[in-house]
Amino acid sequence: MPIITLIDILSILLIFFIVTTTFKKKESLVKVNLPKSSEMTSVGEADLRVSLALGKDGSVSLGERIVPMANLSAELLAFRRQNPERELELKADEGAPLGLMVKVWDAATEAGLEIGELPLRILLEE
Repeated sequence: MPIITLIDILSILLIFFIVTTTFKKKESLVKVNLPKSSEMTSVGEADLRVSLALGKDGSVSLGERIVPMANLSAELLAFRRQNPERELELKADEGAPLGLMVKVWDAATEAGLEIGELPLRILLEE
């Protein structure tokens, strides 16, 4: 008889863990080491933005896809047409070349995005 109560308790715990589990969202394929600030506080953001990530090795990803630099303005234009309500954010690795960031801003301008619409985010790890 004690084994039946143990199975009941384990099944209740299993259901609890399945229901309360949160899954990690994929942000980008490029590994980005973001710079840290000790003066800023972490604030949760209500709307999630799609990341335009710049890697240390010069790779660029839009959401979950790696995009060649030559096609970036066309990809940004297609993204804006498909998702007019979604906002973008630029995530740059602290080792990413400055010239790459300028090229990304040029591609964004060619795609019709204002630089003010593409904020450079510094996210704090919790």
